[in-house]
Amino acid sequence: MLTATALVLFMTLPGLSLFYAGLVRVRNVLSVLMQCFALTALMSLLWFVAGYTLAFGSAGVEQGPWLGDFGNLFLAGVAIDSSSGTIPESLFVMFQMTFAVITPALIVGAFAERIRFSSMLAFSAAWMLLVYAPVCHWVWGGGWLGSLGLQDFAGGTVVHITAAVAALVAAIMLGPRRGFGSVAMPPHNLTMTVTGAGMLWVGWFGFNAGSAVAADSSAAMAMLVTHLSAACGSLAWMTMEWMRHGKPSVLGIVTGMVAGLGTITPAAGSVGPAAAVVIGLTAGVVCYFATITLKNRFKIDDSLDVFPVHGVGGILGTLLAGVFCSPNLGIFSGNGFSEGVSSIAGQLAVQATGVVAVFAYTAVVSLILFKLVDMFIGLRVDAEEENVGLDLVLHDERGYDL
Repeated sequence: MLTATALVLFMTLPGLSLFYAGLVRVRNVLSVLMQCFALTALMSLLWFVAGYTLAFGSAGVEQGPWLGDFGNLFLAGVAIDSSSGTIPESLFVMFQMTFAVITPALIVGAFAERIRFSSMLAFSAAWMLLVYAPVCHWVWGGGWLGSLGLQDFAGGTVVHITAAVAALVAAIMLGPRRGFGSVAMPPHNLTMTVTGAGMLWVGWFGFNAGSAVAADSSAAMAMLVTHLSAACGSLAWMTMEWMRHGKPSVLGIVTGMVAGLGTITPAAGSVGPAAAVVIGLTAGVVCYFATITLKNRFKIDDSLDVFPVHGVGGILGTLLAGVFCSPNLGIFSGNGFSEGVSSIAGQLAVQATGVVAVFAYTAVVSLILFKLVDMFIGLRVDAEEENVGLDLVLHDERGYDL
């Protein structure tokens, strides 16, 4: 679990940081790295102050359906000898902290290249406490979705749907980057992006296998299905591009990998290897078309495709977990339905309830938070500042001095 915890932090610093930074234009590379780094520090402190107790409450105390109790404010009661199941509670706190770090960092991809740094910090702080922590409690902390029997092993709803819905709200509220749709905005450094993507693939083993909270057969299977889905997502997206555009792109294969990883995340504890292959292939194709649709049909500038990859993938994976958890599918069989559920239809109903509830709650609260931040601070830099680039305007530094 110590190793898994380090791997999940490795996903944000440096994995996601480099993945996102390579995708933006050269004048904004430092701003993205800065956002990921600052969020890591801020979310860690907030998790210590109130995030952990809001999500999980006090050990040994029966929790309510909506929010954890306040017995662990400032990690009161988390001592060197206190335990959470089979591991020290301090380790469980730290493992879950890394999830609370990466979830707001995922949203960065939607408003990259145009948001004020102060606004990003204010929104993210409030969002982690008012969206992430409550949803985490609903699913993993003894809340109502967990009691209902939602199968979300490592964060399809808690991490991917929450981050992606907030990202979609952000992209709509901020509006597109100047020149979106008429000016080419290619990644400035795909080498950096591929480096970050490789770190994400490796780090994701801590994310999914670590969610077993044990070194056991469940963790091993989670690792296997995670890898297979990532591989199949990569190949599926690459193939779609090859067929439609004549050439497979590096950007495509790494984006397909993230789609495969995000989609298997909720199902990693529910499905077997054959189902993971199906989930990964489906993710690569569905998320590919979702990305094209969002940009071309709806003209929404989700800068780094957070919603079509993480959101659509998270929804797809959460629903497919309800199908492939069935023990009656031959080679595609999974680890069984939740207690009190006896059919695919019944499990799908539970999964769909989780998706709709988390989607709706996140959308409403994120919209309110963005409006409040816009009212008091202002969300977006002005047109001239955007043209100069956030690196110089907000941080007075350049990413490259060549």
